[in-house]
Amino acid sequence: MNLDDPVGASLRGAHAAFAVGTGRVLRYDAGVASFAAVPVDPTPADWADLAALLGPGGFADLFSSPATPPADWEPVFTLPGLQLVAGSLVGAADAGVEVVELGAGDVPDMLALVDRSRPGPFWPRTHEMGTYLGVRDGGGLVAMAGERLRPPGWSEISAVTTAPQARGRGLAGLLVTELARRIRARGEEAFLHVAADNAPAIRLYDALGFGVRREVTFRGFRVPR
Repeated sequence: MNLDDPVGASLRGAHAAFAVGTGRVLRYDAGVASFAAVPVDPTPADWADLAALLGPGGFADLFSSPATPPADWEPVFTLPGLQLVAGSLVGAADAGVEVVELGAGDVPDMLALVDRSRPGPFWPRTHEMGTYLGVRDGGGLVAMAGERLRPPGWSEISAVTTAPQARGRGLAGLLVTELARRIRARGEEAFLHVAADNAPAIRLYDALGFGVRREVTFRGFRVPR
């Protein structure tokens, strides 16, 4: 199923324009995302191709892939997580704010918000992966969420974040609900990923109508030097 390999399915489909590859391995353009994809049955030749693609000491962000690289690849991180899919969506309460679409001109503000609230990886061209929505307060960007991985039939909601001074106003729920509504309106379904120990986020997504599809493990490795 496409959701079992969301990175590879995205790079072979909707995000092919962002793909850099050799042999059977692919990665995103470095300005867009850090994720790399290997086949479900990687061979030594596949790992050699990925090593050549990333370079000595390069970072292999395997996201939720269960594939295990050779023993001399240094583990960088391992993080238990959950993959959730949208069910019967529950509308978020009206927060009394205007939701705006974000684009290239908003990137400095988006990067500044990410730096303050640290929702996860976000790069200068990540916004090109899909629609990004935000809320401004006094001209400053205080909340955002957007689309990241795009396997066929699905769109991942990611970069859900709110500035510390704007939390508790329901902005995250508002943005996630609006994105999920737009995704469903074009005939796709929304999904997302969350760290397994992020209880507040899991409670929010559950309240909005998302349910757990499977447990995943996010992993990154360093290519041997």
